[in-house]
Amino acid sequence: MNGRDVSVLTLVKQRREHLRALIEGLARCHPLPGELIVVVMDEEAFDPPAAPFPIRVVHQPAHGLPLAAARNAAATAAKCPLLLFLDVDCIPMRGLVGAMACRTTRYDALICAEVHYLPAGVITTPWSEERMLACAATHPVRSFPHRGVIEAPTAGLFWSLAFGVRHARFEALGGFDERFSGYGAEDTDLAFRAARSGVAILFAGGPGALHQHHTSFNPPLQHFDEIISNACVFYDIWSVWPMTGWLDQFAALGLIEWTPSRLIRRRNPTAAEIYQARQPDTVMFG
Repeated sequence: MNGRDVSVLTLVKQRREHLRALIEGLARCHPLPGELIVVVMDEEAFDPPAAPFPIRVVHQPAHGLPLAAARNAAATAAKCPLLLFLDVDCIPMRGLVGAMACRTTRYDALICAEVHYLPAGVITTPWSEERMLACAATHPVRSFPHRGVIEAPTAGLFWSLAFGVRHARFEALGGFDERFSGYGAEDTDLAFRAARSGVAILFAGGPGALHQHHTSFNPPLQHFDEIISNACVFYDIWSVWPMTGWLDQFAALGLIEWTPSRLIRRRNPTAAEIYQARQPDTVMFG
């Protein structure tokens, strides 16, 4: 297997600059991917920039961020036997496509690549992978090996920013559950189903991705409705709550009442509370 066997899949809504950096990163990869599938969730489609690999656009306009449905649409459009899901704010390192081709060929698993988080203002034109990597931060909770793969401590640590899977395995798992609408828990649900089916969740060392800085909120109150709805869907399926850190923060603000067996919405966050949750332009983790 080689890069031509890899379909890279990404979703975009408004973030054109992030997409351009992702495409430039893929153009620097050795080997190149077989194709890039871009699901555009804006009302208007657009023509992607030229690249040394095929780019196909799936126009799926949507209100909000229906991540599960959009990722499934990307996978349905993909023609290659190996899939590399890459969030639009992630720039692939030059060895990522080749490394993920080897890993997904060897392991029938969900394989997470390490994501390195960039502070604001470090992406210049032209940009250097080495310079950006030198000022990036690693995730404080998810620990990756320097090389090879290790099994994730729990399925709940799976993340969908940059992960590979065989196309056939993704289909066998049923893809992302589209009962999850909008932001939150759809990737944890996929990981739980994988674990239940005996499919490993692996953290892979070596080439990963560089996460482009953007405005973030802690807690993500701008997605309050979707997180509450998806948390309840997840609980109905698995009898455990996902996103417990965020739910704790929501409860501390008096927005919800949350116990091991129920979740009651008390009120919506105010505009002032959402504004106060906005984070400064330092490294943000997702």
